[in-house]
Amino acid sequence: MPAGSESAPLTLPHTWRPLGVRVAAVVLGGGLLVICALTWIGFDDETRARFTAFQRGTLVALGLLVFTLFYALVRSRVVAEADRLVVVNGYRRREYDWAQVVAVHLPPGAPWVTLDLADGTTVSAMGIQGSDGLRAKRAARDLRLTAERQIHR
Repeated sequence: MPAGSESAPLTLPHTWRPLGVRVAAVVLGGGLLVICALTWIGFDDETRARFTAFQRGTLVALGLLVFTLFYALVRSRVVAEADRLVVVNGYRRREYDWAQVVAVHLPPGAPWVTLDLADGTTVSAMGIQGSDGLRAKRAARDLRLTAERQIHR
């Protein structure tokens, strides 16, 4: 890196969350809810009466499934704390000591950051999404520098 390109140390704890995924989930989820509600309101009483309890239940179950999937994506995050790194992907939470994190990667075209761990495994960190562009590159760089600083302190 060129001189002066290193950023100042982050104040810990620091949380990274994907921006594009959160915006898409809110916009698409809200749009889907509005379209379904307006469609239901647009039906006349006779058409609404033709829906059985099972059909209504199926629609509600599908709506809850979509909400569950959107919520899993929205809650993804990476949290750098003084003593550990917390990675939340969907509904799974993992905690790593800084010594376990060997490298942080975000290659061009990658969907999200990957962490190389000391045991030879790799873990996805969906809290930093490649689709966020420069914001994701900056976050990956900051996470990499934070990991290096935490290991060598």
